[in-house]
Amino acid sequence: MEAVMEAGTGRKDLRQARIGPHGHSAHARTAHSMSSSALRKKSDASLVRKVPVAPLRPILANLQEVILGTKLALLFPAVPLAIAAQCAHFGQVWVFALSMIGLVPLAERVSFLTEQIALYTGPTVGGLLNATCGNATELIIALFALMQGKIEVVKCSLLGSVLSNLLLVLGTSLFCGGIKNLGSEQPYDRKQADVSTGLLILGALCQSLPLLLRYAVGAGEHAVAAETTGLELSRACSIVMLLAYVAYLFFQLKTHSQLFEPQEVEDDVEIEETPVLSFGSGFFWLLLMTVLISILSEYIVGTIEPTSKSWGLSVSFISIILLPIVGNAAEHAGAIIFALKNKLDITLGVALGSATQISMFVVPLSVIVAWIAGIQMDLDFKLLETGSLFISVLVTAFTLQVMQMTTVSWLYQLVHGMHKWHKRAALLSRHLEAKLSPEDTLVELKKQLAESQAQAQLSVVDLKKAQDAQI
Repeated sequence: MEAVMEAGTGRKDLRQARIGPHGHSAHARTAHSMSSSALRKKSDASLVRKVPVAPLRPILANLQEVILGTKLALLFPAVPLAIAAQCAHFGQVWVFALSMIGLVPLAERVSFLTEQIALYTGPTVGGLLNATCGNATELIIALFALMQGKIEVVKCSLLGSVLSNLLLVLGTSLFCGGIKNLGSEQPYDRKQADVSTGLLILGALCQSLPLLLRYAVGAGEHAVAAETTGLELSRACSIVMLLAYVAYLFFQLKTHSQLFEPQEVEDDVEIEETPVLSFGSGFFWLLLMTVLISILSEYIVGTIEPTSKSWGLSVSFISIILLPIVGNAAEHAGAIIFALKNKLDITLGVALGSATQISMFVVPLSVIVAWIAGIQMDLDFKLLETGSLFISVLVTAFTLQVMQMTTVSWLYQLVHGMHKWHKRAALLSRHLEAKLSPEDTLVELKKQLAESQAQAQLSVVDLKKAQDAQI
């Protein structure tokens, strides 16, 4: 009992060490920035010190940290190659492919630079900056497509971002994490997951209202005063979604920031974060990376249709599948890596946080920007797309609800349950082959049932002990 109390006290002390005097994280590290940190590498400062010209050393040090401080540095040449291919009219398909590749390291560097600036500005401003730049790639692509009148590309790319985060990233993370940590505890904060899933359900409901109105009017069940009623309803829902997202940010960054601190796991060592770039350098590089992302995003939007014809793929497929995967490939890989390390809070923060940000911020913001620009964009994502979104959100909420029932790996529970049913099936098969009496078979089944009940009681006791230790 004393060991459990000491362990719980140690976790509390570790958490207090990372929380500032006002209850906020001392370094404002978010799930997005922590996931991208899995792809970073330390730079060798000794090479910069050997440069004979002293004024060049700070510049070279910045270049080394920003360009070479990531494992994705080999993809950076795709950025100038894409610009050169566009200027030389080399081929629209090549411009599209190179721009897609170049977005991968740029998106990861935006996350890194946002974290560096947050180390100077504090948790609140850093959190707001991350809320704005967390999905900068998707936002910029959506705005460029919107300005060119490609509303279908905007809707498909944003819907694909939500679906890829919920199904691909979260599903792969839970599967790989369950295999890697088979039989061990996988703790995570259920309050954070409940808040995110609640916002996702709200976003899905708001996006379904224009669709329901269109089908109701089309079936002759109701009449509307004007043809733009669905568009006006979409704009009203977008305002509600943005207000809800602002309230969520206030809840996350100000009033209940302690709920969004990642849970500690065994052998978890906290490393103090120190900035490697000055505030001015970080801000300059952030602007430069944003400009480069804007240039490549414009190339992608302008060449997506010729690429669709050349590759034999529909524009919807490229927008729903390829663009979301490439746009946040670094964060997605980091989420899976942290799931393998049994840090589900970071994984859920990336997958659910990105999906929530797209659904509750980027989508309604696109509608509002289109409204200002005089473009008629609504929240009607069509029946199949809206149905897919609803099913994905419900499956995610159900999966997390099942995971909340136990701290042991869900894959272990599945394998254990299949093993028990296999034993019972083998017993019945043996009964049929050996022609055992029904009484003997019933006795064996009762023995197995008693063993299962005993194991279940032990699991409940272990779960209570784990909960008491966390408290």
